Amino acid sequence: MLTVFRRIIHSKFGALFAILFLGLIAAAFILGDVTSGQFGGASLSGGGTAAKAKGYKLTVTELQDRVQRVFENARRSSPELQIGEFFEQGGGKQVFDQLVQSLTLRAFADDQGVHISKRLVDAQIAQVPAFQDAAGNFSNDNFRALLARERLSEQALRDDISREILQRQLVAPIGLGARPSENLVLPYASLLLEARQGNVAAIPAVAFLDEKEPTDAQLTDFYKKNAARFTIPEQRRIRYAVVDAARFAQAAAPTDAEISAYYNQNKATYAASQTRSIEQLVLPTEAGAKAIAAQVKGGKSLAQAAQGAGLAVSTLDAQSRAQLTSATGKAVADAAFAAGQGELVGPVRGPLGWLLLRVTAVQDKAARPLGAARDDIVATLRAQKEKQLLADFTGKLEDQIADGGTFEEVVKDNGLKLETSPPLLSTGKQVKDMAYVPSADIKPLVTPVFAMSADDDAQLVPITPDQRYALIAPGQIIAAAPPPLAEVKPLVQAQYKLNAGNEKAKALAEQIRAKVAKGTKLADAISQAGVRLPAP
Repeated sequence: MLTVFRRIIHSKFGALFAILFLGLIAAAFILGDVTSGQFGGASLSGGGTAAKAKGYKLTVTELQDRVQRVFENARRSSPELQIGEFFEQGGGKQVFDQLVQSLTLRAFADDQGVHISKRLVDAQIAQVPAFQDAAGNFSNDNFRALLARERLSEQALRDDISREILQRQLVAPIGLGARPSENLVLPYASLLLEARQGNVAAIPAVAFLDEKEPTDAQLTDFYKKNAARFTIPEQRRIRYAVVDAARFAQAAAPTDAEISAYYNQNKATYAASQTRSIEQLVLPTEAGAKAIAAQVKGGKSLAQAAQGAGLAVSTLDAQSRAQLTSATGKAVADAAFAAGQGELVGPVRGPLGWLLLRVTAVQDKAARPLGAARDDIVATLRAQKEKQLLADFTGKLEDQIADGGTFEEVVKDNGLKLETSPPLLSTGKQVKDMAYVPSADIKPLVTPVFAMSADDDAQLVPITPDQRYALIAPGQIIAAAPPPLAEVKPLVQAQYKLNAGNEKAKALAEQIRAKVAKGTKLADAISQAGVRLPAP
């Protein structure tokens, strides 16, 4: 059956036939075999079947779980999103439609004898990066942990992957080789070359503002009907306690023994050393290298001689003997460090051919005794110890939270200072103080706190990695709602007048449009409006 279907697709009228054929089959399933729960008007509470297609069913419980997961994922990118807004924007219906389409496609696949094997699904799961360990191999622990975190069953995941594979195998081939006709494309292509001229008349609402102030009753009614326009998004107070590496400054002070041990372990770093800067030219043959060397000895620079042969020199700056050995080989490095500044070396056999070298600079670094290096060593050891002490302390905090400790208990037990921010929006701004700018400590805490639920465990968030952290928890959560009318009365009054002016402007625009439709020039219709308006 599939072979015949593929042949039809590649025929002269195959693409159009395939689209109509699949559309007909899908419609037949939806109209004949799919019984839905009419998502738009039904309640999501309780059990029962939301939709079914032949032997496949979508239960109300499964629909609820999927809608909840999609909503939670949406809130991660838009923390201010509310469940009511999610449904108003069609999120719930979209989820329902996708699940019904999945049932239909699976039923159609069964009817055509197309089945997805467990091994194929296993292969797709193994390729998901979130399920892999650091080595890139599938990790069953990561797999189970992610399913638990997302509250997703393994079977539900496998069903989703099977649906995606079916879509690729059944739907995607329809578009292969499909080519719209010239008659269909030409009108749209012509739009790219089309140019038009016309007049535009603006009829602003401010031209119709009423000087009379609205009554309290009018304002109250307008405010109720337009509450969404004045609604303030969710606000939260952030409770936090800062943990800084400076807390361990005294404990991190290195001892004399530690300083001496570090110096002895890194003697090579503080010993006298020499680095050299060189320019080099690589040639494929020894004879060619000798010919270039002869030109250099005759007075040309290595760069000039190389340019004459259509080549170019490369430079290596401030190279130690070890670095140069790694880059060019021991024989080349020994020769370079045996030569004086400005001296030409070679030809010397290297890993890529025959090399000519010229030492352009010699830098000698004197040895540093312990006394001279002490301050640098102290700073290095202090930073290392502070980092380790901070890591140990933050690990202790996380262990206490994992053991059931509350935010308040952990803060008190560890002598931390509890601080609370003012009510903030998810953007970090304040409603009552638009000039407010969150501090450097608060700014990185806003997004994590808005992603938390009121009953979530406290979290440790980096402010400056390895230096400064904050233990955070949501404080007061102020739900999205319009403020009391008294607090925004001047704004509501202005919006009321603009709204009334907009209605009058719209009515006048309709009158002008009707006149123009009967043959009146736009400029004349504007001048006859009885209101001073901008010229078109």
